[in-house]
Amino acid sequence: MIPRNFFAELKRRNVYKVAVAYAVVGWLVVQVTATIVPTFRLSDELTAAVVVLTVIGFPIALVIAWAFEMTPEGMKRTADLSPDEAIPQWSRRKFAAFIGGTAIISAALLAYQFARPKFASLTQPAEIPSVSIPQKSIAVLQFENLSDDKGAAYFADGIQDGILTKLASIADLKVISRTSTAKYKSKPEELKTVSQQLGVAHVLEGAVQKAADKVHINVQLLDARADSHLWAKSYDREIKDVFAVESEVAQEIADYLQAKLSPTEANTLATAPTQDAAAYDLFLKGEFEARLANSSLRPESFDRATAWYQQAIARDPNFAVAIARFAECRMLRHWFVENLSDSELVDVRRMADRALTLAPNLTETRIALGMFYYLGFLQYDQALAEFTRAIQLQPNNAQALEYLGYLHRRQGKWQVSVEELRKVLEQDPRNASLAGNFASAYLHLRMWNEAERGARHSTSIDPYEIIGMRVLLLAILNGRGDIDEAQRVLATSPSNTKLTPTSIFGSVAAEVGDRAYVFVIARKFDDALKVWERPRTSAVDERREISARVAIRVLARKVGDAQADAENARQLLEERLRARPNEIQTMTELSWVYLALNRKVDAVKVSRRAAELVTPEKDALIGVYNLTGLAEIEAHTGDTADAVAILRQLLSIPAGDTVSIARLKIDPVWDPIRNDPGFQKLLTGSELVGPGK
Repeated sequence: MIPRNFFAELKRRNVYKVAVAYAVVGWLVVQVTATIVPTFRLSDELTAAVVVLTVIGFPIALVIAWAFEMTPEGMKRTADLSPDEAIPQWSRRKFAAFIGGTAIISAALLAYQFARPKFASLTQPAEIPSVSIPQKSIAVLQFENLSDDKGAAYFADGIQDGILTKLASIADLKVISRTSTAKYKSKPEELKTVSQQLGVAHVLEGAVQKAADKVHINVQLLDARADSHLWAKSYDREIKDVFAVESEVAQEIADYLQAKLSPTEANTLATAPTQDAAAYDLFLKGEFEARLANSSLRPESFDRATAWYQQAIARDPNFAVAIARFAECRMLRHWFVENLSDSELVDVRRMADRALTLAPNLTETRIALGMFYYLGFLQYDQALAEFTRAIQLQPNNAQALEYLGYLHRRQGKWQVSVEELRKVLEQDPRNASLAGNFASAYLHLRMWNEAERGARHSTSIDPYEIIGMRVLLLAILNGRGDIDEAQRVLATSPSNTKLTPTSIFGSVAAEVGDRAYVFVIARKFDDALKVWERPRTSAVDERREISARVAIRVLARKVGDAQADAENARQLLEERLRARPNEIQTMTELSWVYLALNRKVDAVKVSRRAAELVTPEKDALIGVYNLTGLAEIEAHTGDTADAVAILRQLLSIPAGDTVSIARLKIDPVWDPIRNDPGFQKLLTGSELVGPGK
């Protein structure tokens, strides 16, 4: 039974106040730890340890408060004090001030953690986090071509891809994307390294020998972690039976790894894309050429791929996969090379719909239609629905998940986008382009260190990767304004590598190209012009080269030297814009040509039209580029207040690709308004409310 005076004694000995003070201070310590750990990349175990120690310390603090007291003569045991002796008490005012101040600090830290994001998890390192390797995981490595005809490599690639595609439909397996497996030899020497880099327990190796209408296929399954052989099998079949081989291999792998298959998945494994072996052979040639096109972005490769697809479709009009891949290839050419006309887009839509009618539950048909909505018309909700359905049909389809990440990024859903790209990187860890795009998200969010680290990871996979190199350059320039370092990095990139994808447009840097614009920022305008001294292979190249050279001369304030080029470009671009009135890239180029011709009103009019067509609310990427482009034109036409207002807006939202305080300080495009008080105030960052550094 508790004595009557027990609670009074607790009060006399300050135990109550110690309990309250400990709870508040303990909460503060936990909040400080939770804030510091992610900021300084410390282990999450530190937070857990602090929480445990804080909890353990609570009863200890109460025991000490009961047993000891602080007196004017120092610390004394309470038992040594007379019961009538007064124990020094904390004044109510001081105690309330202490508790209130500590609580305010705790609340501020808590508010910071909630306000931080939306982007909170983005503070994780940009590289792929290390993950445990699941037992039911596999990478299908490149199949070796043993045919006498070395040109039959496309066929070996096709067999590999057919097996991989079937395995990717099994939800119970982790299957690595072809993009990552393409980085390895058919029979790598260090399987344990492959296992660690790809995050898989097993690899499938294979070899294909094709002769006339016969095919010989060898496959072997290996435990990559132990570098040990599990099983092997050979198949001697006629070409027309190659689909059965792909199905058998996929089924045996699933059985060996004890993967559970739904009835739908089992049906997918057994289904052949066509019954026409010749059509399939033509299709595989198209696939081989399409892979070359996707890596080189050369128009002739896209055209050869679509020609092979068309031949395959001509032999088998019901070949849904070939029809879908034809539509996808056309949309990629539209996005990365040159926009299709309205009538051409109608033809692509007709092909995509045809594939969907033939095979509504085929992943490739959903991806093709998603590409049409996304790349053709920026209709993101419709595209999201198609890519979501594609993942439902084929859970391991890295391409569909990748595009979901890109779509959510364009919708300004940065948290969702980054998590999706992080997830797809687990399935496609050696995809340099994907790694570069992942780093690009950090660039837009002005998380410069993360962007630079992710970009270096991308270029370590592939030094020729343009997205990774571009992000690296912009992280250096926009993050810390280091022009010399940017030039050193640029020197490591092959001079014939184009750094600005044609899918990026709206700002003058996108028009000129990031390779040339590094020289522009360094004010080496002659070197920037030399970047565009290259052979023209098409009318597209001619328009881009002339307009880029005009813009560089405007930035160099040598408008007199640009008159002939500007007049030539004006005619080409105005003709183009009459045929394609909503083509933003042409509008951007024409606005700078108008500047060179001193047609300032027309320059602003065209640039504003582009900015109104696609706003940041409609597209968080293109809208930002367009808005940046409008501010640039206004800075050169005397609309200073409006240019500064746009820059203030851009500094408050994720727009680190084009605008940052460090970039504003060094970019010649802002020279006409550099001495404006409003512009100078932006450089202090004093009135910014967003991620503006």
